[in-house]
Amino acid sequence: MKLGVMIEGQEGLNWDRWRNIVGSADRLGFESVWRSDHLYSVMGKHERETVALVPSLTAVPLWSDRLIFGQLVSPVSFREPVHLAFEAAALDRLSDGRYMFGIGAGWNESEHRAFGFRLPPVKERMDRLEEALKLITLLWSGEKVDFQGTYYQLDMAQAAHTPTDGKAKILIGGGGEQRTLRLVAEYADEWNVTPVPPDVFQHKAEVLERHCRDVGRDPSEIDRSIMLSHVIGRDEQEIQERARRIMAITGRDGQDVDEVLQGMRERGLLIGTPDEVVESIKMREEQGISRIMLQTLDMDDIDVLELIANEIMPQVS
Repeated sequence: MKLGVMIEGQEGLNWDRWRNIVGSADRLGFESVWRSDHLYSVMGKHERETVALVPSLTAVPLWSDRLIFGQLVSPVSFREPVHLAFEAAALDRLSDGRYMFGIGAGWNESEHRAFGFRLPPVKERMDRLEEALKLITLLWSGEKVDFQGTYYQLDMAQAAHTPTDGKAKILIGGGGEQRTLRLVAEYADEWNVTPVPPDVFQHKAEVLERHCRDVGRDPSEIDRSIMLSHVIGRDEQEIQERARRIMAITGRDGQDVDEVLQGMRERGLLIGTPDEVVESIKMREEQGISRIMLQTLDMDDIDVLELIANEIMPQVS
């Protein structure tokens, strides 16, 4: 199992924290680092610091010569596909192919409204995502592109700067059975899922395999990953201390810590001592998942990354 560190950049990230997180992930042997793509806090703390997505991703290959990195994920509802195509090509070249391009349809209504972006209905969002993927992959070819879609048009456009191998690696998240998993089958190198019960995941995987057969794709070509938040401690006291800090970050101050932890366990998140978490990770591996993005909500808690690296990573890598 590959373990990466995932940061919700809109929830208080600054340059000092990002340098410390990337440096620690590199030093401790994590496989990858990941960033969300939001314009302000989705937890309602709009005064929190953030660092713009692309500059923060650009810094990763400048600071580390081995970490894989990418975003979870850039929404086409407020990111133009032409810009995404050019940025992905540049990050792919800068990192010698270590960049993973995460793309999605968009979802956060208040964020769109605050910054003047229209959030379309779900069908239109998915239509835009499909068109964006077509347009982006055409631009990556380096050929002249005449594209006349419903939402995007190109008139013999040509991108001279393209990814090293003709395309950056594409990550698509979600479990929509009609549209999302079809796009995963057609375009993705990696499918990212949210925590779901094992039987639900198995069903979604079977749907993806059917879509792969329909488009003539070998499903084994598509890696499977999951983003999971975590509360890990050497003992119950340390688990509860970390839980309280995370509850403050996520706006759940005052709630019963045991109830919060139980709810997180029921959702399949990584809760407990290192040995308990190892068992949870092995269960995910049995599902066919090969990468876990560890959603690290307390950006200053480097100690938990050291705990994971020293006591969990050797048992699951």
